Amino acid sequence: MSKPKVFEKPVGVKDLLPEAVERLRQLEANVLECMRRWGYREIMTPTLEFYDTVGMASATTDKKLFKLLDRWGTTLVMRSDMTAPIARVVASLLRDMSLPIRLSYHANVFRAIEEEAGRSSEFFQTGVELVGDASAEADAEVVALSIASIKAAGVRKFRVALGHVAFLNGLLEETLPQYPEAQIELKECLLRRDYVGYRAVLRRHAIPQVTRHSLESILRLRGGREVCEQALALTQHPVATSAIRHLIDVWDALEAYDVVNFIIIDLTMNGDFNYYTGLTFEGYASDLGFPVLSGGRYDKLLEFFGRPAPATGFSLKTNRILEYLATCQTNQHEPSIERILVQYHPARRLEAIRFAGELRMKPNIEVTTMRYDLAQQRIEHDSLQESNYHRILTFE
Repeated sequence: MSKPKVFEKPVGVKDLLPEAVERLRQLEANVLECMRRWGYREIMTPTLEFYDTVGMASATTDKKLFKLLDRWGTTLVMRSDMTAPIARVVASLLRDMSLPIRLSYHANVFRAIEEEAGRSSEFFQTGVELVGDASAEADAEVVALSIASIKAAGVRKFRVALGHVAFLNGLLEETLPQYPEAQIELKECLLRRDYVGYRAVLRRHAIPQVTRHSLESILRLRGGREVCEQALALTQHPVATSAIRHLIDVWDALEAYDVVNFIIIDLTMNGDFNYYTGLTFEGYASDLGFPVLSGGRYDKLLEFFGRPAPATGFSLKTNRILEYLATCQTNQHEPSIERILVQYHPARRLEAIRFAGELRMKPNIEVTTMRYDLAQQRIEHDSLQESNYHRILTFE
């Protein structure tokens, strides 16, 4: 008989202690307030959704979905992202609301992971969706807001990389029309950032040398606006050139937001090419090897729910940002909290509790009340510092 699991947790989930929860809630509040000032209103959706609707529409692969059956045998999923649930709401409860619609969210999401991967099965996302605007200005707004949101979260050194899935699609259709399998392999390599594998795929197929050199050259298409001009010299395909001209329009709009110093164009970045339809972007904090935000345009998702509309958005990877800020040992947005213990003898309980109530009306003060004898036991067990109180007030 197996040993009862008393203290163990499932792989990929964790407990958040009070200090971590405080940091999480502060980050959440700061970012959502930033989004509110940009005109995005917060929405909440259920943790459980139907597999046949939100589950199938999600960008998450089927094997990474947490599935369960209700008592009628219907397959449910725990939400794996917030984009598909919000698309469901926009197409149903908000169907009569005129477009564009701007929504924000903060929620925990769930994805099944391999045990050896060391990744979380439950994590938090904070993000926005802008539904009903296909313009370059809408893409620029969302990118600029993502930069403002990263700043609101407390991250100071970061870069946001912009790409466009249609550029790579058009370029590969133009240069490798007879190699459909190679096109898929090359996209998958770029999705994994496997540039060695990308070059290996080009060598493995009987691709003309000139074409191979041209496709290898896109690995160097990283930089500012000038990258777009370099990309236009590589292709005449209308899909690819249209994508680059859209990127130029987005860049010009971002100059108006005065954020291009945070931007880098990376035409090797294509996001999930089965999900995104246009601009994609990722944000990287300094010295961190994985993104702290991701987003892009997904113009086909709303069709699944019966209300075709263009859409774009992004999500902050909140857990990663919290971990990053902890390593930096700085969070300029976290207010200084003074923790006070008010201890009292029973005869002065009323006076002490009323005094504590007055203290709690002041900003950035946290007050605990405790009977004197219990307080002394706590202080004897822990030092004052370990008890986490800055001051102790006694009503004798």
